Amino acid sequence: MKQMKSPFNLDRQNNEIDSKIVVALERLSGAFRVLLWNESKQNALSPIQIQILIFLLFHPGEKCKVSYLAQEFNMTKPTISDSVKSLLEKDLVKKYEDPLDIRSYTIGLTGAGKQAAMKSADFASAIEEPLNLISGEQKEAMLAGLLKIILELNRAGVITIQRMCFTCSNYSVVNGNHYCKLLQARLANNELRVDCKEHEPKVEL
Repeated sequence: MKQMKSPFNLDRQNNEIDSKIVVALERLSGAFRVLLWNESKQNALSPIQIQILIFLLFHPGEKCKVSYLAQEFNMTKPTISDSVKSLLEKDLVKKYEDPLDIRSYTIGLTGAGKQAAMKSADFASAIEEPLNLISGEQKEAMLAGLLKIILELNRAGVITIQRMCFTCSNYSVVNGNHYCKLLQARLANNELRVDCKEHEPKVEL
């Protein structure tokens, strides 16, 4: 019988490190889902509503639009619009109309929304704590590997918006080292960013 190529096939998994890594990442994604659900139940909000509040807390206004949020969370605009509508009804967010385009608006937190976002922002701390048990070298290797996986998934269209160094027009490799043209500085492995507020998307030729 031909062996199935699924990483969840135990025979394959026991013999291939790639399959073990995929399953390990799936376990971690499951942990995120559990923590996010627990947080959402405590606040009587859906998981995506929690994620929207946290995003609004840490990102600039130009990114706080329904269209951008839909790409950020790999969801449809109607789905995000429904979540925003619910947050508006709960007085956790408010709309800011664009004076140059009456059809466009950004979304901002109200005072209550900011409190809710700050309370929920550390929902993943239980996953962060075990990292204290890992050496600096292991963390750097892990970060480099994860960034490479995210980059390739982005290129394949599996995930959309990414604001990390590898997809930024300011990033380059100089003499084998990571370099940021905006900062005009070499970047150590642990200085590579996953979400940079100065990110400028690289134009693929």
